[in-house]
Amino acid sequence: MMSSEVFSANTTADGGIDWAEKRYLIIDDFVGIRQLLRESLRNLGAKHIDQASSGGEAMVLLSKTRYDVVLCDYNLGDGKNGQQVLEEARIRNLMLPSSVWLMVSAEKSVESVMGAAEHQPDAYIIKPITEGVLLTRLNRVWIKKQVFSEIDQAFADKDYLRAAKLCQDQVAHHPLHAIDLLRMKATLLLKAGETEQAGVVYEQVLQDRDYNWARCGLGKIRMAAGDLEAARMMFQAVIADNRFYIDAFDQLAQSFQLQGKTEESFDVLQKAAKLSPNSVPRQRSLGQTALKLGNIPVAEKAFRKCIEIGEFSVRKTVDAYLGLARVCGQKNDTKEAIRLLNAAVHQFGGDQVTLRAKITEGLVYHESGDFRRARKSGDELEAMLADDTRQRPDTETCLDMATLLFAVGVKEAPVHLLQYVTRNNHDNTVLLDDVQKIFDRARMSDEGAELIKEARLEAAEMMNRGVLLWKTGKLQEAIDWMRVARRSLPHNMRILFNSAQIIISALQQNGYERGLADEAIGVLMHVDAIAPGQQRFAQLMEQLAMLAPVSGVVAAAAASEYEAANGPVPESTRFTSS
Repeated sequence: MMSSEVFSANTTADGGIDWAEKRYLIIDDFVGIRQLLRESLRNLGAKHIDQASSGGEAMVLLSKTRYDVVLCDYNLGDGKNGQQVLEEARIRNLMLPSSVWLMVSAEKSVESVMGAAEHQPDAYIIKPITEGVLLTRLNRVWIKKQVFSEIDQAFADKDYLRAAKLCQDQVAHHPLHAIDLLRMKATLLLKAGETEQAGVVYEQVLQDRDYNWARCGLGKIRMAAGDLEAARMMFQAVIADNRFYIDAFDQLAQSFQLQGKTEESFDVLQKAAKLSPNSVPRQRSLGQTALKLGNIPVAEKAFRKCIEIGEFSVRKTVDAYLGLARVCGQKNDTKEAIRLLNAAVHQFGGDQVTLRAKITEGLVYHESGDFRRARKSGDELEAMLADDTRQRPDTETCLDMATLLFAVGVKEAPVHLLQYVTRNNHDNTVLLDDVQKIFDRARMSDEGAELIKEARLEAAEMMNRGVLLWKTGKLQEAIDWMRVARRSLPHNMRILFNSAQIIISALQQNGYERGLADEAIGVLMHVDAIAPGQQRFAQLMEQLAMLAPVSGVVAAAAASEYEAANGPVPESTRFTSS
């Protein structure tokens, strides 16, 4: 519940807003504009004002300080633009729910405004801006955003369930802002994997008014539940009502993809990319879908655009380079394809990228008919896999690699890869069907089915041993065994969750220990990076926050330390045996 003290800290004696002690960041590449905005803020009484002349400088400051108000220009010269700064700030959770972000720009083009709007600034102000306009917009947005001030800490701790409860508490005290609070509550519940509860919130909102964001939210829930036709109808209804509601286009394209309707998905993505072309994920999806359909001109255009706009974006992706290399391979321009693959390895680095580039190289040679070089790439991949110092690739990379290795005549290495994928996903029937199809294409249907069965059993036995040790009270042995299991199967969600739960049980039984809590946080952050939005992730994070000596603080600190070391990550509590 928001107390009167919260408002008194933010207001003056006469009821006005106290701007003096708030922290401000002005981002603009022109020193004259920065000075004008700084003077305007000082005239409001502001004391703590930082300035950045570029997107890169802004990100350094945003990483160090939680600002109350950010005034950001759209065009920032070389490097990141304002949209990309806002995008990265949102993705990395550098802005709290109560923080205010004003996009200040002379840019009026539809694609620029829509691109910025996708990342939800609190206001978009067109230059020239007067002190009166600035004060009016700040007042309006600030009052609205302060209902979220008590939600900030839970949000920063990634304790999304507690933050959602606080949203509901605030609705009774601030009925004028009930819709914003309910929207935030639904978003938090989705982050926590509580789709059923989020659906109830969206339904509640829609009884009051037909909000497109609520209909889109329900559509996402329907899609996640497998009701693809209902989801499709919802997204199409939103688009019919508002042809600029870009999220509905992206979701509609995904619903078509899940239905196997690639051409329909392609058509929707083309329309979305025309409306708002400055989205890296959207251009990547368009390129990949066009490539799947054999539409080389559109695939090439999309991947090139993806590389261009991704240059200074937090969403910059190696997929664009690999996809464009495949396009060049289709055009028999192997020289350009290899140049792109070398650029990908140089810019992104790491074993995973090197592996994926080598796979793509083999596919390029194979598709262009150069079977000798394709086999050479396969041999090099086989040597990479035999190197015990390398991390195993992710699931998608393993499947691509196995496909190529089988195609160039290698057998043993792809079999081991597919068994590894199976052990890490032993209860994912959809993925295991894909594994079986790869065996089928390699003319190993019966042998493949048996190999899959053996690998599933091995993973289940490994997990169940840890659960059995826990149930029989051998907590330390259970923790030690699950560490072994995690090293062996680092992408097995059931093993990861059970490992975190066993550690939490030890903390509950034996008292809080920072080292063990940090270990659990590391496991959960790894889960959140692999598959964000898991219900069990949110539940276990909440349990950890409640165990900490100061609720949430230690858990949040450990999460922050993990992210500092590993980079930003995007996101049933019972044990179950197979």
